[in-house]
Amino acid sequence: MKGFDTYNAAYSQVFKPNKLSISIVVPIESYSMGPVPTMQDHELRVKLVENLGFSALWVRDVPFNVPTFGDAGQTFDPFTYLGFLAGKTSKIALGIASVALPLHHPVHIAKAAASIDVLSQGRMLLGVASGDRPDEYPAMGIAYEERGALFRESVEYIQSAHRDFSVLNTKHFGDLN
Repeated sequence: MKGFDTYNAAYSQVFKPNKLSISIVVPIESYSMGPVPTMQDHELRVKLVENLGFSALWVRDVPFNVPTFGDAGQTFDPFTYLGFLAGKTSKIALGIASVALPLHHPVHIAKAAASIDVLSQGRMLLGVASGDRPDEYPAMGIAYEERGALFRESVEYIQSAHRDFSVLNTKHFGDLN
């Protein structure tokens, strides 16, 4: 089998040909008493996960606590939280699984992901999605039916934003000439 391309240290650590990697998604606690975890001892748990040799630590992008969905994720902004975790860990890959692109401006996603990647010495993995909680879209003034087009445009924008002197002309996210 041909090898995977190398993008950064995290990618090389997590994605290896013919190798299984095991990762953890936070929060690392049971929170059966409601949709919001306590996040008590989360720093100690994250350090334990790293010390046990897991490949990556993943957080989720959950903008709102949607009661019909069942949980609110780790409750923190994923990029802020990964920045915090980068400072508390040294080798584990740090990923977002996955950011709902249509609910964010892609330039913010590109800049936040690149910042964490540089500050953590290449440990950032960016998972992307169109989103799966229909109630979040009207709260952001976005039509749920537009999420596919917004997702595709966001991916193109993020890819373009990482090139020097990008020229961006988008339908939903503005122009850069």
